[in-house]
Amino acid sequence: MKSRLYTRTGDDGTTSLIGGRAPKHSLRLEAYGTVDELNSWLGLLAAEPGLDPARRDMLLSIQNTLFDIGASLATAPDSPWPAAPLRDSAVAALERHIDDIDAALPELRAFILPGGSPAAARANVARTVARRAERHITALAAEAPVDPAIMRYINRLSDLLFAFGRELNLKHGHDEIFWQQNG
Repeated sequence: MKSRLYTRTGDDGTTSLIGGRAPKHSLRLEAYGTVDELNSWLGLLAAEPGLDPARRDMLLSIQNTLFDIGASLATAPDSPWPAAPLRDSAVAALERHIDDIDAALPELRAFILPGGSPAAARANVARTVARRAERHITALAAEAPVDPAIMRYINRLSDLLFAFGRELNLKHGHDEIFWQQNG
């Protein structure tokens, strides 16, 4: 018999963690919920028609790492099943992707506005969600232990998404939109 999707255990405003429970409004849930939202935006980017297979693989790898990060953030501090630390190689992989993308882009001489191609706009939405995730994770880290590699990873990921948005505009033949100060 197939199990039900709903459990009714969260009807009281709490949810299960790995090794405990927490209120649905807690910083821990804000942190891993925002990571989950970010993962969904990356799924949308990966579904982009005509996306280079290497970039799709890059996004899939990042999505898997974000799932690991979500599991770590969803682990209660006193859980008998501690979360596995994020490997430094995950951060290094992001840095290699950033360097690879940035090397093929024109030098940035001004602030640019999010937009251009629809794919680049989605990359920039994902970038801002990564920044929000970073804020929630650092707030959680002020209250409970958080793997420092997670904070480094999310910080680099927003940089990667910025560069990726620029790359997508270039590949789709869209000019970058430069900020023009009003006044």
